[in-house]
Amino acid sequence: MTKVGAWLNAARLRTLPLSISGILVGTALAASQESANTLIFVLALCTTIGFQITSNFANDYGDGIKGTDGAERIGPKRALQSGLLTAKQLKRGIYISIGINILLVIALVYVSFGLDQLLMSVLFLTLGTFAIWAAIKYTVGKSAYGYNGLGDVFVFIFFGLVSVLGSMFLFVKSIPMLALLPAISIGLLSVGVLNLNNLRDFKSDKRVGKNTLVVKMGFENGKIYHYLLLVLSFICLVAYIITTNGTVLRYVCLIGYAPICMHIKKVVEISNAAELDPELKKLALSTFFTALLFYFSYYYFS
Repeated sequence: MTKVGAWLNAARLRTLPLSISGILVGTALAASQESANTLIFVLALCTTIGFQITSNFANDYGDGIKGTDGAERIGPKRALQSGLLTAKQLKRGIYISIGINILLVIALVYVSFGLDQLLMSVLFLTLGTFAIWAAIKYTVGKSAYGYNGLGDVFVFIFFGLVSVLGSMFLFVKSIPMLALLPAISIGLLSVGVLNLNNLRDFKSDKRVGKNTLVVKMGFENGKIYHYLLLVLSFICLVAYIITTNGTVLRYVCLIGYAPICMHIKKVVEISNAAELDPELKKLALSTFFTALLFYFSYYYFS
């Protein structure tokens, strides 16, 4: 594999659709109130993708040097694990991606708030800094929160609340309380993807001391938790559409839950963790599909 291929492997492009789901929903919510700024939308997408790639580099590096990604690991081989990149190269890649993220955050904040709204600029620059920290600290360092069962909390906050509500605020400079419902919905679906990953890696994580929430609660309880995440996500999205007097077209986004229902049925039947691996892609793409349908139904039929 070429060096470019190795870096693309470490970037895990397959994870990017999930990462932008919150931006799509937040932009759609803003568009339902007023016209959304295209430049802010593009910069928000690029910033979120940058955070995700940084997180993927850091995850590859952190799990690799800790020995979590062993030969028995289920799923795609990691760049450091398979020798495609060295720890030194990955570390350099993390620093470069952080630099790019900083530039993107500054550009996004400047376009959104200019020089007049200093308080908002400082707030979002601080939020961007915290997002970069969270992207790295998931697996890197002795206090990596992904090893202490806190990954679900951070994914819910950043993939759901911050992504949806933060992107909405960039456009309209306000957040109505009802916007919490779709933000919670996307957050829960994103946690579902992480939980599925942790269910798949339950045995190997437990063996190396990576105490994810699934390791703490057990495999079967982890499956029940998984169903609750997805069902509550559906309830929140339906509640939002009903509460905001949505037209029939607004309900189109719920089509995305059809494959999610089939996914739940499949997970119920699975007892071998290795068989969960194909379901990861299905759930991530279903989340993206739901967000995309929400975007079109609210952006174009607002």
